[in-house]
Amino acid sequence: MDAKIGKFFESVGNFFGGGDQIPWCDPDTISGLEREVAEAANSSDEQRSECLMRLSWALVHSRRAEDVQRGIAMVEASLANTSSGPLERREKIYLLGVGYYRSGDFARSRQLVEQCLEIAPDWRQALTLKKNVEDRIARDGVIGIGITATAVGLLVGGIAAAVAHLAAQEAEANCYDPKLTVGKIIQQSL
Repeated sequence: MDAKIGKFFESVGNFFGGGDQIPWCDPDTISGLEREVAEAANSSDEQRSECLMRLSWALVHSRRAEDVQRGIAMVEASLANTSSGPLERREKIYLLGVGYYRSGDFARSRQLVEQCLEIAPDWRQALTLKKNVEDRIARDGVIGIGITATAVGLLVGGIAAAVAHLAAQEAEANCYDPKLTVGKIIQQSL
């Protein structure tokens, strides 16, 4: 029984929290990679580029929004400043897709994943990210519909309560003043 309850809460947590299969990166790893980039400042272009790619990977996989934004900026700058081969370009576009996914821009993430899949249609990482993005878009749609339905219900309930309150006031007022109408009650209350 406890296992079933645990699975239920895990599935609810995954529904609202994402539940994706994309790895996270911790702040200690990011700090270590930042030191590595600083140490590689006087190294070859290739080594600096590799260090920056590892740091970019860690940043877009971070739980901290500011790290993710920094990672997106680094990858975008890297794409703009270098003429890379198709595999390296695919990797960078994928990292951008992960970054936008982590930052909640699912439409942009989906566009980038589609670009990755044009380069490598069977690439498992991109296919997994695409599924996560589509699941998240669908889940957000369901949540949005639920929020909208709740808001409409509250609005209708509020209107019904106000009408009932006005009707009660009118009934009470009619006991004392038969000429008093709902319109007059509303004007008096304003």
